[in-house]
Parts: sequence; C-alpha cells; structure tokens
Amino acid sequence: MAMYSNHCLSISVFALALLLLAPTTAHDEEESPITRFQQYLRIKTAHPNPDYASAVSFLTSQAQAIGLQAQTLEFEPGKPLLLLAWPGTNPSLPSILLNSHMDSVPAEPSKWLHPPFSAIRTSEGKIYARGSQDDKCIGIQYLEAIRNLLFSRNFKPLRTIYISYVPDEEIGGFNGASKFAASKVFKDLNIGFMLDEGQASTTDEFRVFYADRSPWWLTIKAIGVPGHGSMLYDNTAMENLMKSMEIITQFRDNQFDLVKAGVASSEVISVNPVYLKAGSPSPTGFVMNVQPSEAEVGFDVRLPPTADPFLLKKRIAAEWAPATRNMTYQLIEKGPIRDYMGRPLMTPTNESNPWWSIFKQAISAVGGKLARAEILPSTTDARYMRQLGIPTFGFSPMLETPILLHEHNEFLMDSVFLKGIKVYESIISSLSSFDEGNTLGSTTV
Repeated sequence: MAMYSNHCLSISVFALALLLLAPTTAHDEEESPITRFQQYLRIKTAHPNPDYASAVSFLTSQAQAIGLQAQTLEFEPGKPLLLLAWPGTNPSLPSILLNSHMDSVPAEPSKWLHPPFSAIRTSEGKIYARGSQDDKCIGIQYLEAIRNLLFSRNFKPLRTIYISYVPDEEIGGFNGASKFAASKVFKDLNIGFMLDEGQASTTDEFRVFYADRSPWWLTIKAIGVPGHGSMLYDNTAMENLMKSMEIITQFRDNQFDLVKAGVASSEVISVNPVYLKAGSPSPTGFVMNVQPSEAEVGFDVRLPPTADPFLLKKRIAAEWAPATRNMTYQLIEKGPIRDYMGRPLMTPTNESNPWWSIFKQAISAVGGKLARAEILPSTTDARYMRQLGIPTFGFSPMLETPILLHEHNEFLMDSVFLKGIKVYESIISSLSSFDEGNTLGSTTV
C-alpha cells in the first residue's frame, strides 16, 4: 500500500512538472490588454495573402464584448473593412474617426530572432511581431482605451466615435480607405476629425504628423539604334538614359544637401532609382558586344505637400526625359496631392485649427510632450481624408522606441504599449467631449 502511494505521488509530481514546463498558449494566458494584442498580432495579415476574415472576426468579437456597434463593409470582393461605432450623446455634432489598417508587409522568418507572427514576449518585455509598430498596436489601443473609459470611468462621449479597420493600406489603400472615403456610407458618418497612424519616437517626445509625402512612380525609357559593342554612336539608348540619370542624380544630390544642412528629409523631394533594365540576354548573362536598342529605369519619387507638382512635371518632360533625345516616360501618381479645393494636403497645426489645441491639451493631461509637428516621410491612408478637407493627424504613442516598421525583428515594448492606452484614453475623451463642434461642421464634399 505504501509502495503504491509513493508511486502515485511520483507520477503526480512528474505530471505537475510537465504542466509547469509546458509552453503557454494563447488560450492558456489570462485575458489582458497584452494578450489581446498578441492574439491580433498572431493573425497573419501580411501580403500577398492577408487573412482579413480572421482579423475582422477577432476585432468584431472584441468590440462587441465592450458594447460597440460593428458592421463589415466591402467595397471590393475579399477586402472587408470593419467599422465600429460608439454613439455620442449628441450625434448631430461632427464625429471622430480613429483609423488603422489590418494588413502588413511580408516578413522573412529566417531573418528574425523570433517567428514574425508568433508575438513572442521576451523577459525584457519586447513583443516581436510583424505589425507590432505598423500598426496593429493602435488598433488594439483604441479598443483598450474605450474599454477603460466605459468600465472604469463610466465615460459617455458627446460626439459619436467611429473606429475603422481598413484593408490594403500597405499596397496603396485603393480598395480600402480610398473607396471608403468616396462612399455614401462615409459621408453619412459626418466626420469632423480623424486620427491615423504615425511613427515611433526615439526620444521622450511624441511625434505627430500633419501631412504625408505623395508617391509618384516614374519610368523613363530611351530608344536608339542598336550596334556593335566596339563602335561609337551618337544618341544610343544607353547614352541617352545615362545623360538623364546624371541630371536626375544632380537634382537628388541638391535635395540631399538640404537634408544634410538640417532640413527634414520629409520636406524635400526624394528621387530614388529602384530598377534598371537594358541589354540583350544570353544563356550566360548578357550579350556583351551588342549595344541595346532600348534602356529603361524606374524611380520612386516622393513629394512633400509644399512642393509644386506642376513644376516637377515640367522638369521631367524638359530635362529628365526629353523627346528630343528619343525618350519617353510614364508617371503614375499614387494618390491625391491636393484637396478638393486645390489646396496642399496639410492639416493646420496652429490656433486656426481648434482640434490641434484639444489634441495638445490631451497629451499634456497625461504628462506627455509633443515634438514639433512633422510631415510623414512615407504615405498613409490619411491622404484620402485630407483630400476631403477633414482635419487629420498621424499619431502612434510610442516613446523611446526604435523605428522598425517594415524591418526585420519589428517589436514593441509591453510598457510602451500599455502607456499608449492611457494616452488614447486622454485623447479620445478630450476629442469626443469637444463641445464647440457645432461651429466647425464637417468639411467633406
């Protein structure tokens, strides 16, 4: 009998040890803001095959758990957009929109310290995952802030608050935010102000963005008479293309000199070559004794809203790809560069914009400091709302954090994530309580 009891005890201790040593799964973890963040990060919404259905299902369940209204819109098959609503006590006032995107760029697992869709949380508090900074963090922080306002503070917003989770931002937003902003559904929301994504700050000051740079894709093609590789010819395809590249490089150097002199990189025009195509292919590479009849180069061009797009177009036609040198070009403008009244896509950050004052006060209320407002070097869905004249700021509450969007080993500290929730509590309560909105009106068209 004693031998049987000791044997049972040994088995029990062994089983307990196995349980303690077993890896923790998402289902085993206690529900918390961090675990909910990790659950969202584990949904693989990376291109080229983002799992939007699972993301919408998860976010809908989280929203309904705290009493928010939810509807799924689809402006393009297979591209769902989730729209949540927290009705205000005065729904006639222009509403607030909090926007984030569900998709992310691809990741190369072999280049990561941890699998990019595992949302591993290290002992130091780093949460590694694609989308941890860009921008699934704010998507969950919105919900967690509202959860706290509802259940801890019994807060009731004066203005209706909408939260949108859009698809395809990383590939231009043309089947997501663009079509959403152009829809009757969006117009009926009567949006007075919008918050969208920003970027991490490496200092103790929050960054806020009042504009984005606009992307252009420029392809230049040169043609010429082919000939023997040993001969000297005028106006060959490669010669003409190289002349253009020299001129463009000089322009790029001039812009880069401004950056080196202290101008923010987001305030200049960047022109970066992304591919070069020429030559006659052979089984071992290229035919080296033939001068090609065609040559082509592609550039990623980014314009700040302060740049004159018409002057740049004239420069391209006259200097970068002149027809007199047997050159042609294609220019694709990836989104709007002016609003519906022809104004640059910028949201004022001065006293002419009452939302700016409210936003600053909300940051100060939680002991935060704002850096000088900036133009975002890249591009977000905010441009589609600014095109309608809606005041829009880009903001992501990440202090003293390396900027890792689109990079290997993207991570966010758990403490930074949790602090961001408190920041959004202040922002959301302040914006939605602004009681002078009847003098603002919505500026959508």
